[in-house]
Amino acid sequence: MPELPEVEALTDYLRERAVGRRVDRLEVAAISALKTYDPAPTAAPGRTVTDARRHGKFLDVVLDGDLHLVVHLARAGWLHYREAFPSAAPLRPGKGPIALRVRLDDGSGFDLTEAGTQKSLAVYLVTDPQAVPGVARLGPDALAADLATFTERMRSRKGQVKGVLTDQTVLAGVGNAYSDEILHAAKLSPFAITNRLTDEQLATLHAATREVLGDAVRRSVGQKAAELKGEKRSGLKVHARRGQPCPLCGDTVREVSFADSSLQYCATCQTGGKPLADRRLSRLVR
Repeated sequence: MPELPEVEALTDYLRERAVGRRVDRLEVAAISALKTYDPAPTAAPGRTVTDARRHGKFLDVVLDGDLHLVVHLARAGWLHYREAFPSAAPLRPGKGPIALRVRLDDGSGFDLTEAGTQKSLAVYLVTDPQAVPGVARLGPDALAADLATFTERMRSRKGQVKGVLTDQTVLAGVGNAYSDEILHAAKLSPFAITNRLTDEQLATLHAATREVLGDAVRRSVGQKAAELKGEKRSGLKVHARRGQPCPLCGDTVREVSFADSSLQYCATCQTGGKPLADRRLSRLVR
């Protein structure tokens, strides 16, 4: 799933490439992806792209006249920028992975695609991003929150720290992959309970959040959209690296699997050498 660093890089790329260009056509191929009907998609053609912004993990393409194309890429969505399209023919609804296509006046543009059968990519055409429910519910941006804000938000929700860190209403932008990386950098168990964390542990977690996300943004910004997934994978130390050696201590990276997701961690670095039970209700002493 694209998280804060990848979405930030996509907004940066769109600012460089699309801002100043006029929308020629907006084609919806997956009707289920479009979550709004007023304004209609026909409101976009003829308007100029004036900015690209990020709200947590939401991408916001701003058009003149206060129109916003807000996108949540979900688990398997992506943005593919095209210098030219292979055909001028309109997209055929329901055919292939493309959910939406934006053609610009210089012949370039971008496709929003989604792989797999579980379709969750969401597109909103609105006059105010706050009209998007997911944007309206966002907590402070995880990369921008100072220590006081970060501490207050983490203590506002009692629960396992990984779940709270990825709750977009608590802090915006962190997902499954970077939460594993942040907790590894902070040397915290993903099952640690937030209301038991000390001030020192929260300060360390805040510093790790800024370091991990900041480093990922620095590596991602300036990359082409097609290169971002590879750049993300190359920078991960524990996430999706089950069975590989931890780059900090050499211990084997372990995994806890859930019904529709998993987490990875290093027992030596994060849990005092004790493996976590591979089930949601682990009784490991935290």
